[in-house]
Parts: sequence; structure tokens; C-alpha cells
Amino acid sequence: MSCYRVCLCFIRKFRTVELGPPQDVKDAFEKYAEGGKHMTAEGLQQFLEHVQGETATEARKTVQNVLQKRCHNTKTGLQTLTLEDFQHYLFSADLNPPIRDKVHHDMEAPLSHYFIFTGHNSYLTGNQLWSDSSDVPILKAVKNGVRVVELDLWPNSDDVEVRHGWTLTTPVELTECLKSIKDNAFTENPYPVIITLEDNLKRPDLREKVAQVINDTFQEMLFCPKECEGEGLKKFPSPEDLKKKIIISTRPPQRPTAYNEDKSNNNSNKGKCWRLGAPPFPFTRPKFFKCGSEASKKGPIKNNSSDEEDEEKIDDDDDDDHTSEFSQDNEDNDASDPGSIPSKALKFKDLIAIDAVKPKGELKDALKVEPDKVKRISLSEGKLKKASSFPAIDVVRFTQNNFLRIFPKGTRFDSSNYNPLPGWMHGAQMVAFNMQGHGKYLWWMQGLFRSNGGCGYVKKPKILTQDDQVFDPKAELREKTKLKVKVYMGHGWRLDFKRSHFDCHSPPDFYARVGIAGVPADKTKMDETEAKNNNWTPVWDKEFTFELTVPELALLRVEVHDHDEIDKDDFAGQTCLLVSELKSGIRAVPLYNKKGDKYNSVKLLMRFDFV
Repeated sequence: MSCYRVCLCFIRKFRTVELGPPQDVKDAFEKYAEGGKHMTAEGLQQFLEHVQGETATEARKTVQNVLQKRCHNTKTGLQTLTLEDFQHYLFSADLNPPIRDKVHHDMEAPLSHYFIFTGHNSYLTGNQLWSDSSDVPILKAVKNGVRVVELDLWPNSDDVEVRHGWTLTTPVELTECLKSIKDNAFTENPYPVIITLEDNLKRPDLREKVAQVINDTFQEMLFCPKECEGEGLKKFPSPEDLKKKIIISTRPPQRPTAYNEDKSNNNSNKGKCWRLGAPPFPFTRPKFFKCGSEASKKGPIKNNSSDEEDEEKIDDDDDDDHTSEFSQDNEDNDASDPGSIPSKALKFKDLIAIDAVKPKGELKDALKVEPDKVKRISLSEGKLKKASSFPAIDVVRFTQNNFLRIFPKGTRFDSSNYNPLPGWMHGAQMVAFNMQGHGKYLWWMQGLFRSNGGCGYVKKPKILTQDDQVFDPKAELREKTKLKVKVYMGHGWRLDFKRSHFDCHSPPDFYARVGIAGVPADKTKMDETEAKNNNWTPVWDKEFTFELTVPELALLRVEVHDHDEIDKDDFAGQTCLLVSELKSGIRAVPLYNKKGDKYNSVKLLMRFDFV
């Protein structure tokens, strides 16, 4: 019995109802227990093979684990299961997960054949304008499986710091960021980490300082093919080959102007207004305040949203946007200035394993495949949309051997994210996301990378890597399969939430929403079950059917909400799962909060069948 106070005077009492297993579970138990009250180990193994689709070897291992756990909790110790034991097993996410929890993809293909969990401005703790920079988001990201970390390098007098340029964000020391990566990247995940550096440094001595810090921090962990072979990669190695390796990716530095000329430029610019996108280097970062009223005393904020500020330019690669005009001035000076010194950045250049190339001219020219050279180019989310003006198969063909990185448009000041599916449909390996944000698109990203044991590398489907028939994202395809999803019931909210969390006056009225995110032909609106009134353990027992043309790129979306007659419905959990990873049969599906953290106890009992 649970009691809720109404208007401070009255108390409403609700009987706690614990409903039994769904009818499908009862029927399965009766069938494989042969009508008895106990299911034997042999009966359980038959259920696992016939209903759950497990192999004989997998079934034997599961039977051993189930019986060991349940018999430990029973007084008799008999090697049989009651209906309650059977229900307990089905609701165990450890024993009966919806997807495999181990790495099982082929990890010996080139890096370009994988989707890679990629962060954007990985050091920011909040929004893109005035939040703090820290190594803590990096630490959390790599522990959660992120394998591509972005660091923006800016000069600060004779030092280098990591910060979001032209904003009020605070800086963080480069050494702190690198140390967090080194200490946490491989504690639970051995697969390589790629560090993309946005190089805003124009002085060779600062690049040398960065190179020294990187060398001192990672030492033998660094993958430096140029140092060994004297040239760039012709083909990317595999994740298996690069286990516990750190890979540096950035734009190779151009030949710099003389250091003395930089110093004179710096002195001559003192007291002058900086041109947006062309600041003098080196410079001392102004000490802005985070508070808007205080910051206004320092003058107007440069309304530039970092390296991705101008989507209209073909060369909006975020590795170098802020300094493109200044860089061009320097390159012109280099060509005519006999006093220019030889570059001191050779060691820095040798650290770069994956060359980032800034597209110039027509995008289709940048996407041409070079047979003996691999590279990385970056496009904003808006630029990827414009790439549809020419054959999409050209983009897919480029990503079969080269890296394509997609990043959020510069106006996403709130660290929101964008639809990742267009990037994945075109084979983009690095769809960069703001991990400190939240929302459905981040849920989709987290859902994809729960696959393959959460290692941060998901093998691209064959349709995106085969040479003989390149996938066309625009093509109309026939239905390939049907996915039947049945939502039986939910459990665990009473353990993870306070009694009055959803409603102060009564138990929650939960309902579930189910849908597909995928290619345009497969995308569906979220369908709903009916709301179950005043019940912490709702039983819906509703089936949904989805027709899929490209199941390899489809995500199953599941959400639970508490219905409210007056206010907005309360969020009660969500998950996203890659359809091609789903295990058939009756499965326990854990739910996650808005940030993507898994609840301790909240789960759904669902069934998946492919027709």
C-alpha cells in the first residue's frame, strides 16, 4: 500500500499491484517445462536455442550461469527453475542482454572501415561561449568509449593552452588534457585513441613545445608512421594493429615566417583592434570574465562561434578557420621573404599520423580518391547537406579509404547536436558530437556505440565498404526485412526514484514509445502504447512492426514517459539500439537517463523477431 497526500489534508491510498509474468512468458515456461512447475536445465537450453536464437555453445554457458545464480538464492539448490526464477532470468540485463556485451566485430580491417565514437571540443564542460574548459569531460568521454578527442591549441604569450577561440570560455593546460587521455584511455578499452588537434599556432617554437609535451606524455604509445617510413600512410592500419596506441591527426604546418617578424608584428599591433579571424600572433589572451555584465566592461564579445563559423565557405574546415586570412598573408610573405628561417616544426610534423587536408575550390575535387595517399577532411553539418548536389556515391567512395569528419555548425552555442544519420549514410567515420549536451541525437549516437562491446569502433556495414557496388544514399531500395518488436512490461522505477518524483498525488501513469531512426525510407514516427494508470510496474503487451530497407543503418528507439493531464509528460527513460545488433527473443532492455547514464534498476521486457 502506498499513500499520497492531497491538498495537505487528505491522504490517497493505492494498493501496490505486482502483476505476474506476461502471457508469452507463461506459455514459454509451460512449453519447455513440459507442463510442470519446474524447468530443467535441458528445457532451459531448448528455450535458449529455439526462442532466443543462441547457439548450442552459447546456450550451455547461459544455462550454467543462470542455474548457478538462481540456485545460490534458493534453499533447495535443485538444478531447476520455477516460473519466478525464469522471470528473474529474463529480466536480468547481465544474463539476458538485448545486444552482445563483448567486442565481436572484425577488428582487422583498415580504420576507415569503422564508425568511430568522436567528440567535438572535448574539453568544454558546457556551452560553446562561456563555459569552463577542463580535462574532466575528456576523462569521462574516453571512459565512456569515445575514441576521437578534439583539442584546440592557441598561443598564450610563450605558452600553449587549450581553449575555444574567440569566446569567453576559460583555458585548460595542454598537459592536463594529455595526461587525462594517457591515464584513462586504455583502462577498460584497448583500442586506439585519435587526438585531432586544431592548430592555431603560427610560431614554430610553440609547435615544438607541443611536440615535446606529446612525446614526453605518450612516449612509446605514439603511432608515428612518418618517423619510421619518412612519408604519410598509403593505407590505414587496423584497430587491432593499433591497440593502446595514440594517433595524432591535424593539418601539417605550413612553412612559417621568421620568428623575429612575428615579434615585430605583435608589437606593431598593440593597442589596435583585432580583425575577426585574423588576430596577431603571438598574443596574450584577454582575461574575460564569465559573467555577462562584467564581460561587457571589457568590450563587445567577438560573436564568432569557433572554427566552424562560416558554413558558406568551401574551406570551412574547422582545423584552421579562424586564421585562414592571416595564414594566407603568411604564405605570401614566405614566398618572397629571404629572411624566413627553415621550419622548426619538423618534429611536430612527424608526429602527425593522419593528415588533415583543408578543402580548397570545389568540394568534388577534395573528395577525389588518391591511390597512394590517405587523408582526412572535415565538413560542417551544413556543408554535408550541400554535398548532395553531386552524386552521393562519390562521398561514400571517398570514405572507403579516407576519413571524413562531420562537425556541428558554429551557431550551436548551447552545445546541441545534429542528426548523425546523413553522415553515417555517406560513410563518415567521425561524426563529431558535443558530449556535454543531451537530446535525441546524442541518444542515437550513444545507441550506435553501445554496439561491439562499447569499444568505440563499430564496423561499417558491407554496403559502405564494398568496391564493386558503391552504396547510394539517395537510391530507393526494396524492403529487406521486417522487425517485430513487442513491449511486454517495465520494472525498476520504484527502486530508482522517489515516490513523488513523477506525481505528488498518485503513482505514475507510464506509457512507452517505439520508433525507428534510419534512412529516409525506414524512418518512422514514434508509436505509443496506452498509459497504464497508477502503476509502478506497467504491463503493456503491445507489438509493433517495422519494414526496413537498410536495417544495417537503422536504430530502434524506445522511450518511456509518465502521462500528465495538466503539465508536460515526465521523462522516465530511453534507449537506442542498432537493429543489426539485436538478439532475437525475449530480452531485458536497460533504460538510460537524458544524459545517457544507465539507471540502476529500470528495465523493459521486450521481444525482437526478424521476419
